[in-house]
Amino acid sequence: GPCTECSCSSGKEADKDPRHTKKKENDRLCVPKIFFGTRTHKQITQISRELKRTAYSCVPMTILSSRDYTCIHPVVSNSSNRNEMCVELLEGKHGKSCSYYHGVHKLSEHHALQPACQAWDIEDLVSLGRKLRACPYFAARELMVGADIVFCPYNYLLDPQIRDSMEIKLKDQVVILDEAHNIEDCARESVSYGVTESQLRAAREELELMLNNNIRQKHHEPLQAVCCSLI
Repeated sequence: GPCTECSCSSGKEADKDPRHTKKKENDRLCVPKIFFGTRTHKQITQISRELKRTAYSCVPMTILSSRDYTCIHPVVSNSSNRNEMCVELLEGKHGKSCSYYHGVHKLSEHHALQPACQAWDIEDLVSLGRKLRACPYFAARELMVGADIVFCPYNYLLDPQIRDSMEIKLKDQVVILDEAHNIEDCARESVSYGVTESQLRAAREELELMLNNNIRQKHHEPLQAVCCSLI
């Protein structure tokens, strides 16, 4: 019998059929991104240099990296706790803000980072950010929206907390892992946490205080037992 899902059954032209137009729009939305994971930030620089030598040098791209490599704020970049200081500035906790963050659009929309230009690396992004007084860290995240290929270290893909904070969605995307034999160690690090003996003793004392004051005993008692056994 006649088909019912396409325009030929009704005599309509395909390009005028709203269902056909909607399908074409959905097809465009479903084009996957390529997430290219590497072991170190240095390797990302090497790979972006190789990308420049290919026919795909002008594809929309971005490089996700930590504030250690991309923060250009004169105070925050020289701090040992860059993440916390950055968040405090963005939240305006001490009545101060980050002027570099407010200039992100100047960097993300700059012609040097657009698809018509060649592939770039972290150093290019940071250098341009200093010139425009705009934050490379958040500009790179903004560029991810329209990027066809996203370069990042392994842990950005493996660590669920980092994935959430960077708003990385891997469903229906393409994931490439360079030197994948290192994945096991990286995965182990992503779910590991180090504590000192003094931290354990301090935690035990606080938990004992909670228990003595009958505060959520069923939650704090098992935690206290863990601290004691580790000590």
